[in-house]
Amino acid sequence: MAVDLPPQAPRAAPSPSTAQLEAKQLAFMESYDAHSPISVAVQHTGVYATSIHLESLQHRPGAGVTGIYRVATARPVVPRHWPSGVYTETSDHVDELYVGMTTESVPADADGIVHSHSPYGRLAIWQHPLDPCLPGLRLATDPASVVEHWGAGRRLVALETISYRPLRRAVIAADFDDGTRLYLKVLRAGRARDLDARHRMLLDAGIPAPRPVREPVGDVVALQEGAGESLAEQLLADGGAAVDPSRFVQLLDAMPAAVMTLPARDAWTDRLPAYASAAVSALPHCADRIRRLERAIMEGLPLTQRGPVVPTHGDFYEANVLMQEETISCLLDVDSLGPGHRVDDLACFLGHVAVLPAVDSRYVHAPAALDRFARVFAQAVDPQALRLRAASVALSLVAGARDSRRDGWEAQAEHRLTCAEALLGFVSAGPALPQWPDDIRRPAP
Repeated sequence: MAVDLPPQAPRAAPSPSTAQLEAKQLAFMESYDAHSPISVAVQHTGVYATSIHLESLQHRPGAGVTGIYRVATARPVVPRHWPSGVYTETSDHVDELYVGMTTESVPADADGIVHSHSPYGRLAIWQHPLDPCLPGLRLATDPASVVEHWGAGRRLVALETISYRPLRRAVIAADFDDGTRLYLKVLRAGRARDLDARHRMLLDAGIPAPRPVREPVGDVVALQEGAGESLAEQLLADGGAAVDPSRFVQLLDAMPAAVMTLPARDAWTDRLPAYASAAVSALPHCADRIRRLERAIMEGLPLTQRGPVVPTHGDFYEANVLMQEETISCLLDVDSLGPGHRVDDLACFLGHVAVLPAVDSRYVHAPAALDRFARVFAQAVDPQALRLRAASVALSLVAGARDSRRDGWEAQAEHRLTCAEALLGFVSAGPALPQWPDDIRRPAP
């Protein structure tokens, strides 16, 4: 099923005043000034913060900034005859906990939130796993609860956080003594049943996807482990040389028509101005290069054909595809499943492949893989639309390299920017840079 709709312009970037405020919030979160409100907040639980380290930083342009901090604590020694809360020394016993702090709006009735202030706006602070927007996180990280709801008589041997996007979602892996692994996807309140329905929709249509083990529990969807290895492993080994790119187009084309009944979501390029602003915040010395790339994409998009609205995955790239040799064995992360444009799914794939050498220098075969996949994908959509949108996706990934724990993250972020520029021919091709195949031509109607 396909539907023709009028072209949609990318959403506007945050206002200059908002962008400036969020740049100051980013700097605050990375500074020692952020430690004071965290120290005060953890004292509400009866412990002292003895050291604080920023673990990760998330910037959502127009929404705010969130930091996750690793906090070493010690319990106070309080003589019985002293007033409660008057501490003079701490015990030698040291615990470690994780604390979230955000400038984003959070539910007013969330448990465990301590509100504070900074020079750049109000702060909400919580101890992990009491994420104010992920009420199921406490359930999914508590071993007794995991056994109760998903153990099925097995013994839990490990819980591992696979990914955590504060205020958005988390994935926890639960390993049991029979060798099985479940993935517990923690979603914002009220969204678990929708995700469960998406998985069942694909499975009913014969699309390989992780199977839910039971109905959602407390905003958590438990999924069986998918069969196969990540496509990323094959791209790392030899650029996926044995894989037929046309199979990926065929998989997307096999999406059931029922996907069209789901809510539509913005594609990567629809939020290009916001992603460009985030990239500028991460690499202010590259602002001119980022804005040049943004302008080229924005000016070129109206001259291309986006194509009809069809069922789409919404986040289609190598990490979300499992392979068994040359066969696609499982399609992961179907949260964004819904109506969209085929070119955006294919551009998402190519944009991620383009920056792989900037993510890990061992991806030496990624430029050759991009060339091969782009030639096949361009037969299904407008080639220039595919090129521009792939560059847009690559640009959107620049800010994601920001990691205050690592020296040199700026160089990696700038490498990602250079990869995006290379897709449009702004820089010369090199061994760690993609090159768009210039001999691709628009397919005959």
